[in-house]
Amino acid sequence: MKITFIKPNIGHMKKGAYIDEGRMEPLQIGILAALTPTDFELNFFDDRMEDIDYKQKTDLVAITVETFTAKRAYEIANRYRKMGVKVVMGGMHPTLIPDESLLYSDAVVIRDAESVWKTVLEDFVNNRLKRVYDGNFSIPQQGIFPSRNIFKGKGYLPISLTQFSRGCSNSCNFCATSVFFKQKQYFRPVKDVVDEIKTQKLKLLFFVDDNIACDKDKAKELFMALIPLKIKWVSQGSIDMTQDLEFMSLMMRSGCLGNVIGFESINSEILEKINKRNNIGWGFDQYKEQIKILRRFGHQTWAAFTLGHDDDTKESIEELYQFATKNKFTFAAFNILMPYPGTMLYKELEQSNRLIFNGKWWLHDDYRFNNSPMIPMNMSTQELTDMAFKCRRRFNSRSSILYRSLDFKTNMRSPFRFMIFLAYNPLYRKEVYKKQDMIFGNN
Repeated sequence: MKITFIKPNIGHMKKGAYIDEGRMEPLQIGILAALTPTDFELNFFDDRMEDIDYKQKTDLVAITVETFTAKRAYEIANRYRKMGVKVVMGGMHPTLIPDESLLYSDAVVIRDAESVWKTVLEDFVNNRLKRVYDGNFSIPQQGIFPSRNIFKGKGYLPISLTQFSRGCSNSCNFCATSVFFKQKQYFRPVKDVVDEIKTQKLKLLFFVDDNIACDKDKAKELFMALIPLKIKWVSQGSIDMTQDLEFMSLMMRSGCLGNVIGFESINSEILEKINKRNNIGWGFDQYKEQIKILRRFGHQTWAAFTLGHDDDTKESIEELYQFATKNKFTFAAFNILMPYPGTMLYKELEQSNRLIFNGKWWLHDDYRFNNSPMIPMNMSTQELTDMAFKCRRRFNSRSSILYRSLDFKTNMRSPFRFMIFLAYNPLYRKEVYKKQDMIFGNN
């Protein structure tokens, strides 16, 4: 028996195919490969950088699906199913909207696949594949290390992906993760994480945790165990980490370079309305105290912002850009507020008739990547799209990269940190232009 795993691309550019130069190994594929019995032959296509060879015979196809890749995933599935090959889908998008994914697949796994993956394969072998498999949420990767041999030759960035936890206990109204995990977080034993790291050659790691700072006591236990390993790592965390100086100290001593932090906005009223209350503290003053602490510890911050909230204007978005530049963040993402299915934001916009592209922007032929799929309150849809692109273009300009590099507390704190800054900023600069207005799917 042969199983083919597929990581779909978003789609293609206006002129030519899109090759993701910033691609990282898809950890979920490595985990499922490790869980697959040895009597299965494994194959893997990463659609982000290589053509799928449909001529290669396979018995089963497994596709991991995100909302941004759903249209392309369905195209791939349709082609295999026309050839008589069974297709199973899993991931964030099929869990959020399983009825849609069932239209394009023979089976859907909702929630985490690890607990049911062997059952899926057994049922397939015995010709009794069910339409829906409901995985559960428990300890991630129980006793399992990812099978990384499947990634060889794919040209991924020299950073290894691992995880300590899944989920987040916060309940931001736009966040699909909080819907997926129902505001809960699940942890691996620290010993398992350490043992996995010891088996890896790469010592630059990305913890793909949704919020590594969510449970500070558990995270401190991890950081203490990482200190002797002499690794460097990045992850995703919430700004309230700065309220615990012991946490900050242990985190940075453990090898942390920095984290993606969801600032979202510098307007406290917006943060309150989107239920991002953990961002507001200490007599909130546009994160001044929090940023001082991040800089004191040498934290290289990837600041993530969402644009298009009801109180946003063109002027406030410009102010947000100036804020990001002034603070010389290592990286910044200026993301249009996206209504993911199942979120409170989606429901609110649907009820007020402010969704466009028939609501299912991820499947609509006219939707383009990094465009607004909803009608904002204080500007037009096109104005919001243009403002977001303008922020990305200016923040990633050569002059901005040079200006932001000259920060001796963060980006020039050490030669290695400066090397990271210089290596990845030009890469993200290229992606700004390549991804803008990309067409979903390949048909």
